Amino acid sequence: MSEIQPHNVLVLGAGGGLGQAMIARFLTDPQVEHVIAVSRNGQTEDLSAPWISNNRLIWIESEYDEPSMLEVIEKLAPYAGSIGRVCICHGILHDDHFWPEKRFEDIQPDSMHEIFHANTIIPALWLKLLHKTLAGKAPCIVAVFSARVGSISDNRLGGWYSYRASKAALNSLLKSFSVEYARRLKNVKLIAFHPGTVDTDLSKPFQASVPKEKLFSSAFVADQLANIMASAEVDGQLSYLDWDGKTIQF
Repeated sequence: MSEIQPHNVLVLGAGGGLGQAMIARFLTDPQVEHVIAVSRNGQTEDLSAPWISNNRLIWIESEYDEPSMLEVIEKLAPYAGSIGRVCICHGILHDDHFWPEKRFEDIQPDSMHEIFHANTIIPALWLKLLHKTLAGKAPCIVAVFSARVGSISDNRLGGWYSYRASKAALNSLLKSFSVEYARRLKNVKLIAFHPGTVDTDLSKPFQASVPKEKLFSSAFVADQLANIMASAEVDGQLSYLDWDGKTIQF
């Protein structure tokens, strides 16, 4: 795949384990000029991370409402047309006040709204607002963190109503974006990415039932996704892929 050298990388929702792993991975890539990270709480205070002082890292703080996100877009103006990779890492499964539903009686409107906002609405807003930033001649690969449980055809266990539905809705939105992007942003390729079960806070309460060989480190997933993005072709289609690059059925 041809691309300008060097290029910039944008990581949105960079405060979580996977977001930080993507930052660390791309900072090891000599083809990357800058990694621009966006998160609610700003740059991590984890001074054990050797990449945190890297002068190629630019960190932007933002609340995830549309006015704040528009401010981020303004700050990205100097990088317009030169961003070769975008990772949209937003996602929530549980919190202190809600848990994945085991039965339909567990569905709570407030929790469902919060899950949909994080998993579906925020990524959609980024894709809405970024179109001028990403437009250009250089290929740009955008990976949005989805999940296998967002596959309607693969749902055999039920449960997890809000999370499943939010990821299925995300996939549907990404399909619509891919159709319009193919017309208006011909240099952009969209990927709905399933990282597998990753050893992060999101999955910790559920790791006991996961075979050791199926519990991945965030660094491993970051490597897998970076390789998938490097080999992706800008074809005007939405790809729904797992951590191993295998297609998932919608």
